Amino acid sequence: MPKIVIKENETLDNALKRFKRDCDRAGILKKVREKEHYEKPSEKKKRKLEMARKKQK
Repeated sequence: MPKIVIKENETLDNALKRFKRDCDRAGILKKVREKEHYEKPSEKKKRKLEMARKKQK
């Protein structure tokens, strides 16, 4: 879990933006969405193939 220390003279909005950015970089939301529901192995394979095709372009 990313940890943010609020710097002197930093607004709460800026600290929140840094926290969200760090969470995105750590991939926390992506992991949560993946664990949200069960995905059959065939669906997983299909999704990975689709991602590989997108990366090639």
